[in-house]
Amino acid sequence: MSENRSNPEPVLPRAWPFEEARKLAEHVDARAAARPDDAAGPALLETGYGPSGLPHIGTFGEVARTSWVRQAYTALTGRPTRLLAFSDDMDALRKVPDNVPNRDLLEKYIGQPLSRVPDPFGTHESFAAHNNARLCSFLDSFGFEYEFASSTTYYTSGRFDAALKRVLEVHDEILAVILPTLGPDRRATYSPVLPLHPRTGEVMQVKMDAIDAAAGTVRWTDAEGETFETPVTGGHAKMQWKADWAMRWYALGVDYEMSGKDLIDSVRLSGRICRILGGTPPAGLTYELFLDENGQKISKSKGNGLSVEEWLRYAPQESLGQFMFNQPQRAKRLFFDVIPKTADDYLTHVEKAKALQAADSDSADLKANPAWFIHKGHIPTDAGSPVPFGMLLNLASVANAETPEVLWGFIRRYDASVSPESHPMLAHLVSHAIAYYADFVRPAKTFRASTEQERAALVDLADALRGYEGEAADAATLQNLVFEIGKRHAFEPLRSWFGCLYEVLLGQKEGPRFGGFVALYGVAETVALIEAALLRDSQA
Repeated sequence: MSENRSNPEPVLPRAWPFEEARKLAEHVDARAAARPDDAAGPALLETGYGPSGLPHIGTFGEVARTSWVRQAYTALTGRPTRLLAFSDDMDALRKVPDNVPNRDLLEKYIGQPLSRVPDPFGTHESFAAHNNARLCSFLDSFGFEYEFASSTTYYTSGRFDAALKRVLEVHDEILAVILPTLGPDRRATYSPVLPLHPRTGEVMQVKMDAIDAAAGTVRWTDAEGETFETPVTGGHAKMQWKADWAMRWYALGVDYEMSGKDLIDSVRLSGRICRILGGTPPAGLTYELFLDENGQKISKSKGNGLSVEEWLRYAPQESLGQFMFNQPQRAKRLFFDVIPKTADDYLTHVEKAKALQAADSDSADLKANPAWFIHKGHIPTDAGSPVPFGMLLNLASVANAETPEVLWGFIRRYDASVSPESHPMLAHLVSHAIAYYADFVRPAKTFRASTEQERAALVDLADALRGYEGEAADAATLQNLVFEIGKRHAFEPLRSWFGCLYEVLLGQKEGPRFGGFVALYGVAETVALIEAALLRDSQA
C-alpha cells in the first residue's frame, strides 16, 4: 500500500508582508470560487486618503506598506495586482486645518465638498486638488506604482451609480447596523445617504423622508423647511463615510486594505454593510498609530509629528522605508530623534541583503530582509555605506563640520578609495549628517566633567593611543584597546566607560563604536580631543 504524499507548502519568508500576502491570496481564491467570471482579474489593493489636511507621513506609510504586501503577493503567487490610491475628496470640509494659509478664506466653505473648496495656497482649482497633487507628488518621488482615484470623479462619472441604487434597496438594513452605534441626537437624523443641496452645494446630513429604490432617489427637508427629491446617482449625493467605505469595497471589488488601530470598529461596521450589499469585505492589516514627541497621535490637521520633507532633509528615503517596515503593529514615536538609528538599521540590513542576493537571489532569507522590499526585489550593488550614519554624526560633532568637504577629508584619509561617485549613499549620508548636526546635535551638546576614575582612564587611553600614531590601526584593534582600558580601570558595568567617552569627549549621551570612531577621526586627533577635555576639566 503506497502512501499519498502531497507537495509541502513553500516556506514563507519570515516577514510580515508575506503573512499579509498569504491572507490576500486566500481572499482572492475565495472570491474566484464565488465569482468564477471574475477569477482572472488582478487582486485590487486600496489605500485611502482624506484630503482635508496636507498629506502627512502616515499616508505615505500606508501606501508603502500596502505596496510591500503587493510585492510579496506577486512573489508568492505570480498573479497580477493593482493598487488604487483613493482620495475621499467629495467629503465635506468639517473644520479649517491649523496649518494652511488664508484660513479666513475657508471658513465660509465649511460643509462643502473638498473638491469645491478654494485652494488656500492659490495654486490649484480646489483645496482637494492641491492636496491630491501633494499626495501624488511624494508617492511619485518614491517610485510607487499606483492608480490615483478621486471620489468626486467616481461619483460624478456614474462609476458608483449601480452600487448607490443597491444602497437604497437595503437602506433599512444598513440603518439597523449603524443606528445602535450612535447617540440619540445623531440617531434621529442619520442616513447613510448624504444629498448635496441643489442651491448651496452643502453636503447635507439630514434624515430621509422617503426612499425610492426603483427611481434611485431620496426625499429630504432642509433647515428652512424646503423639501427636495434628489437622485443618488451622478454625483448628486454621496455616502456617509462608514457606508461609503463599504459601498466602495462592494462597487470596486477591493481585495485588500489596511487601516489604523483607531478604525477597528469602523472596519467591522463597514464589513457588515459590505456583506449586506452583497459583497465580501477585503482582507487587511490593522496597524498601530504613529506618535509625536509627546506621545500624541500625529494628525494631518494639526501638522504634528514629522513630514516626509522633514525626514528627507535629515536622512535618505531608504531610511524612511526602513521606519515604515519595522513592526507595523507596534506604536512608534515618529520624531527627529528616531532618524539616526533608523538610518543605521537600514544600512545594516542592506549589507546583509547584498550578501544574501549574491549567494541566492531567490532565498527566503533575502525576501525576509527589509531592504528587499525597500529596493523592490533587487539590491543595487552601490547601496549601503562603509561608514554608519551615527559615526558621521559624531564626526561632524567633534569636527564642528559645517560643510560636507570637512567630513570627506576624514573619510578619504580613512580610505582613499572611497568617493561620492563610488559610494553615492555615503555622499547622501554626509549631506544629511551636516544638516542633522546643525539642527539637533550642536544645539544639544553638553559636556560633563570627568570623575577621578574616568580621568585616570582617559589619561591611560591617550597614552596607549600615542603608540598607534603613524600606524594604520584598524577599527577592531582600536576597539579592543578601548575595552581593555575600561576593564583595567574596573568600570562596572563596562558600558559606563563608554558613557564617559560619549559624555566627556563628545558632549552627548550616546555614540558610535569608539574604535571605529578613532579609526575614522584619526588617532592623533582623538588624543588631542582627550587632552582638550582633560584641560577643560582642570580649568573648571
